[in-house]
Amino acid sequence: MSAPPRVLTVAGSDSGGGAGIQADLKTMLALGVHGMSVITAVTAQNSLGVQGAWELPAQAVRAQFRSVVDDIGVQAVKTGMLASAELVETVAELLAGTDAPVVVDPVGVSKHGDPLLAAAALDSVRTKLLPVATVATPNLDEVAQLTGVRVESERQLRKAAEAVLAYGPRWVVIKGGHLAGEAVDLLTDGTEEHWLRAARHDNRHTHGTGCTLASAIAAQLAKGRSVPEAVADAKEYVTGAIAGGFALGAGLGPVDHRWNLTTRTARPPRA
Repeated sequence: MSAPPRVLTVAGSDSGGGAGIQADLKTMLALGVHGMSVITAVTAQNSLGVQGAWELPAQAVRAQFRSVVDDIGVQAVKTGMLASAELVETVAELLAGTDAPVVVDPVGVSKHGDPLLAAAALDSVRTKLLPVATVATPNLDEVAQLTGVRVESERQLRKAAEAVLAYGPRWVVIKGGHLAGEAVDLLTDGTEEHWLRAARHDNRHTHGTGCTLASAIAAQLAKGRSVPEAVADAKEYVTGAIAGGFALGAGLGPVDHRWNLTTRTARPPRA
């Protein structure tokens, strides 16, 4: 049998299984690609937040990347938590020598507000990582952190996209999920615009949404989809995952990564 498309995630580990490497690999499996991983950091994390985080040495990150890419190869790469300027620059250098499309999720804080990127690393994200991105997927907090642009309405999404594109990614998805009303995202390369809309689900269990979206985009790119097609497909997948998000522990539960593999199209939110 021929191997499925191969996608590499370069991100941190979430011990609670809702975000990070764990969410990435679940998403890739659900979407029919072979997921592989480069772990950049280990977190002690649960439904209540992040209790601790420890980054891996750059040498370990580089060795994992080379081990996978040089032998198995990749059709797409997704990046998540990179923790420090040294790791951002190490990963950016590795990606610059890779032909596969790259989806950069510029993770700055967790769903609970815990910092996952050192403030000193922001300039490295702007000048080293974003320029090698095929698609960047910042949420509104990350847009503000990276560019200073604060978005409070849908009409400001275009300004946010322009500010992120100025750092060099080919495409950017500005995620408007934190705005009121329907869940709207803007995908643009500065010329084309695609407004992606979905009904908002009344469900608080949304841990891992950003990781899941970026991984879904990478999975679709690995299958040969165009960027607009990949992002539209990923939006549909993550919307279903949010609808099926479930309670876990005493805090915020995760989205349901396997919703599309069940006989039901989506499950109602659970308290």
